[in-house]
Amino acid sequence: MTKNIFIATAEPYSGKSIVALGLVNMLLGKTQKVGYFKPIVNYDPREKKDVHIQTIVEHFGLPVSYEDTYALTRQEAMRQIESESEGQMMETIISKFKKLEESYDFTVVEGSDFLGEGAAFEFDANVSIAKNLGAPAIIVVSAESKTTAQVVNSVLTMLRNFEAREVQVLAIFVNKVKHEQAADVRELLTAQLQKDTILAVIPEDKGLLNPTMKEIHESLGGKLLFGEEFLSNQVDNFVTGAMNVPNFLSHIKENVLIVTPGDRGDIIIGSLQANLSTSYPKVAGIVLSAGSIPEEPIIRLIEGSQTVVPIISVETGTFQTITEIASIKSRITTDNVKKIQLAIDTFDKYVDTQALDQKIITFKPEGITPHMFQYQLGKWAKREIKNIVLPEGDDDRILKAAARLISQEIVSLTILGDPAAIAASAKRLGLDLDLTKVRIINPAESEYYNDYVETLYELRKNKNVTLEMARDLMTDVSYFGTMMVYKGHADGMVSGAVHTTQHTIRPALQFVKTKPGISVVSSVFFMCLPDRVSVFGDCAVNPNPTAEQLAEIAISSAESSIRFGIEPRIAMLSYSSGTSGEGADVDKVRKATEIVKQKRPDLKVEGPIQYDAAVDPVVGKQKLPNSEVAGQASVLIFPDLNTGNNTYKAVQRETGALAIGPMLQGLNKPVNDLSRGCTVDDIFNTVIITAIQSQNN
Repeated sequence: MTKNIFIATAEPYSGKSIVALGLVNMLLGKTQKVGYFKPIVNYDPREKKDVHIQTIVEHFGLPVSYEDTYALTRQEAMRQIESESEGQMMETIISKFKKLEESYDFTVVEGSDFLGEGAAFEFDANVSIAKNLGAPAIIVVSAESKTTAQVVNSVLTMLRNFEAREVQVLAIFVNKVKHEQAADVRELLTAQLQKDTILAVIPEDKGLLNPTMKEIHESLGGKLLFGEEFLSNQVDNFVTGAMNVPNFLSHIKENVLIVTPGDRGDIIIGSLQANLSTSYPKVAGIVLSAGSIPEEPIIRLIEGSQTVVPIISVETGTFQTITEIASIKSRITTDNVKKIQLAIDTFDKYVDTQALDQKIITFKPEGITPHMFQYQLGKWAKREIKNIVLPEGDDDRILKAAARLISQEIVSLTILGDPAAIAASAKRLGLDLDLTKVRIINPAESEYYNDYVETLYELRKNKNVTLEMARDLMTDVSYFGTMMVYKGHADGMVSGAVHTTQHTIRPALQFVKTKPGISVVSSVFFMCLPDRVSVFGDCAVNPNPTAEQLAEIAISSAESSIRFGIEPRIAMLSYSSGTSGEGADVDKVRKATEIVKQKRPDLKVEGPIQYDAAVDPVVGKQKLPNSEVAGQASVLIFPDLNTGNNTYKAVQRETGALAIGPMLQGLNKPVNDLSRGCTVDDIFNTVIITAIQSQNN
C-alpha cells in the first residue's frame, strides 16, 4: 500500500484544489492521521501564505504546522535550477517530505500552481518530484476554453510524460468540462486509456468557478464603502451601468456585479432597489470606478436602506476595471465554507471513490531513484551511529568529507595522522570541522600501538612475520586502521584516496578475513543512474573469476542489494543472450548462473544475457520474452574485471551517473577502498555505506 499520492497538473487554475479537498476528505474517513505537503510554494511565507495549504490544513484541522507543509519557495527553487543545483533541490524536498511522512498514515502531495515566472521548468520538476517521492499520481487537466480534441490531447500528452518517467498514474480528472462536451470527452478517453486507470469527468460549475465579492475586493485593491457582511456574495456575471435606468434594469441577471462611475446615483439606487424587489434577480455587489464616490444625499439613502450589497470604490476607469474583473480566477479559501463543501460534494459525485481507494491500497512503489537512495543511506546510517577510521588524514579530500560527515552527525570518525598537521590543514582549507568531535591518532604514538604489534605478530607469525616486522607494519596507516577494525576500536575503515587497492585491502585479507562460507572477497558499485539505482559487480577486485567464484559474487551482490533497499534481479552478463552463444567465456557464465539457481532458488537470475537485453525492456522482451529479469535487471554481474571496470566507468562518464563504491563484500568486518581519483562526494558516500555495513556486524 502506498502512503502518499501526488496531485499534478500542467497549467494554472486547473481545479486541483477540488481534488485535494475531496481526496483529503475521503482519506479522513479511513484514518485520522493525514498529512499535506506542497514541495514548492509561490511566495515567501513572510509575505504571503499559500491559499491551498491554508484551506486544507485549517478546514480539516490537520495537525501540521505551515512550516512543515512545504520545502522551497518558487524563488529558491528557480535559483537552484539556474545554478545547476537541481540535485540539492530534490534532496531538500525529499528530506522535508520524509520527515513529514513519518508522522502520518497518509500524505497528500500537491504539485505546482504554474503561476508567474518559471512555469516552464515546473512540469518536469513535478514529474521528477513524484518519481523521487515514490508517489503514484492523479493527473488534473482543465477543459476550460478547450475543444474536445484539445482536452483529449492534453490528457494523453501529460500521461505519456509521466509514464516515460515510470511514474504510475492512478487516475485522471478532467475538470471544468462543458456539459455538452462531457459525453464525448468520456467516450474518447475511455477508449484510449488503460482499463485500470480511473477517469473522472467533472462538469463546469459556476459555484466553483466564479469569484466572491471578497476576492474581487482583494484583487482590485479598492476601498470598501458598504456591505462588509455580504462579501461572501458570489458573482456569476457583471454589467456596466452606463445607460439610462430603464435600459440598465433589463440587463440585470442573477448574482450580477454592477460596474458604474460613482456619480451615477441613479444606477446605484436603481440597483439597490432591484435587489430588494422580488421581481428582479439578486445583485451581488457594486464597483464604483474612476475614484468617484456618490454625493452626500445618495450616501444617506444607502445608509438608511434595509438591504445593502458590497459597494467598492476603485481608482481605475470603467473599462480597465471590467478588464481586471474578467481576469480574476476564483480560489477556494478557508473562510468560504460553502465553496469548500461544494468542492467536496463535486468530488464525491463524479469520482469513483471506491475504485480510487482500492487503487491506493494495492499500489506498490517500484524501484528507487538516486535521490531516494542517497536519502535512505543517510537515514540508515543515523539509525545506529558507527565509528569509521580514515587512515589518510594528510589528504585534503578526506578532511573535507570528514567536515560534512561530522556536521550532519551521520557517523563518528577516527582520523589517522599528526594532530597538529591535521588541525593546520583544516584551518588552511577553511573547514568548519569541529576537531573536538573527531578522534585523531598518530599510529606510532598511540596507546594502542604496542598491543596492535603483539596482536599482528601472533596472527601472522606462522607466515614468517617477526616482531620487528610487526612493529614496522603497524606504523603503516592501512595496517593500523585495519587493526582498529579487527580489535573493535573502530567499526569500519575507508582508505585508498592515496594508497593502491592492494595496499588498502591486503591487511584485511590477512587477518580480518572472509565470512564463514565465503571464499572470495568481491566488490560492487551502486550506480545512481538518472531514474534508478543499479548494482554493478565485480568491478574492482577479481581479474578473472571462475564460474564458482562468479556465482558467489552474484549471491553476495544480491544480498548487498537487499541490504540497501534494492530488489535484486540478477543479470549474469555475457556477449550473448540465452542459448544463442558458444565458447568458453559464455559457458562459464552459463555454469555460474546454474550454480546461483541451485544455491539460491529464491533469487531471480538470468544468464547468460547481454547488457542491452538486461536493462532495456524492449530489447529484453525481444531476446528473452519469458524472463523475469530481462529488461529490468537491478544487479549486473560482469564476467571479468576488465569488462566490469571499463563498463562502470563508461556508464559513469557517458550518463553522468554517480558511482558509489566500490563496496567490498565478503569480509568479516567492513573495509572499503577508494579510487585515487576519488572526489569528496565519493569519500562521503563510501563512509556512509561502510557505516551501514558495520551495523550488520
